[in-house]
Amino acid sequence: MSTWVYPPIPPDELRKAEEDSLKLELQWLLKSLQHSLGALKEGLEECAALLAAKEPGSTLVLSSLRSESVKGFVTRVGTKLVKGDIHLRLTTLPPNTPRGTTTSTPSTRLIFHSSASTADILLPQLQAVRSRINDSLDIIDIARWTGQSTDSSFISGQLRLLHDHLREARSYLKGPVTGAEVAAIPGAEWWNCSADESIFQPPLGDYLSLHFTIQDANLVLTVRTLAPTSPGGTPSTPAEGSFSLSGFNLRSKLLGLGPRPPNHDEMGEMFDWRGKQEVIVREKVRVESGDPSLMSVAAKLSALEHEVARWRMNLRIILTGSVEED
Repeated sequence: MSTWVYPPIPPDELRKAEEDSLKLELQWLLKSLQHSLGALKEGLEECAALLAAKEPGSTLVLSSLRSESVKGFVTRVGTKLVKGDIHLRLTTLPPNTPRGTTTSTPSTRLIFHSSASTADILLPQLQAVRSRINDSLDIIDIARWTGQSTDSSFISGQLRLLHDHLREARSYLKGPVTGAEVAAIPGAEWWNCSADESIFQPPLGDYLSLHFTIQDANLVLTVRTLAPTSPGGTPSTPAEGSFSLSGFNLRSKLLGLGPRPPNHDEMGEMFDWRGKQEVIVREKVRVESGDPSLMSVAAKLSALEHEVARWRMNLRIILTGSVEED
């Protein structure tokens, strides 16, 4: 198809006509964005409602695959865990002896329940997601009601800020992917952010870590049994109660006949446990539990982020004629 116009338009008039057309297109886009931002706000409010602290919350089952290492459940309300009943059966964890009895059970039972005397287990990643969503709602209100809705530079800056917040919120739900991203995700450093030992009944031992995180919109519990290291970097003598002196168990360990903890990806590494002493990880078990509410939030945030990216590209094409961001 031919693109020339007859009769021919002088270059100056053609350039002016193109500029007028772009101005009209820009005004139309800025006006339509106001309606789109209203719909985006509704989507973010739905995400905020899914993260709100509403009873009874979400009860999530914890069960290790193909083993009895971890069994139990936790209840999430908003951005924290308020209740749980967890049974651990690990080769490096001594059996549990209920208070008032002398008979040990084959597993260790840990219970926690939110009350005035105990703290909740906070989920920093969800707190960060909720913070980014609230900030995004504020950005939308500023973009719609400050009187600068026809200023393309202002709207472009607000859309960029909004896109960054949505991307960060989605990344917190996805969790760290590589070692370089661990430091950027709240709650990723387990040696500093494991659950407080006093929350549970009975209290956790000095060398037992329960770390709750979010990965791919799932709740993840990682249980680690620890051992202190000597100044030379070798494990020190296990704490009292970690093995029996009554006969077979000790001989099995000395002869290598007893059960050995399975290999894991942190073997040979040393960690600064709670900033107090260096430890090694003797045994590590990871359990995932799907959370439908978090999956819904992740899907909504992904769709909203994609929509804002599309608006930014449309605005950039009109302003610069390029699809590439500076």
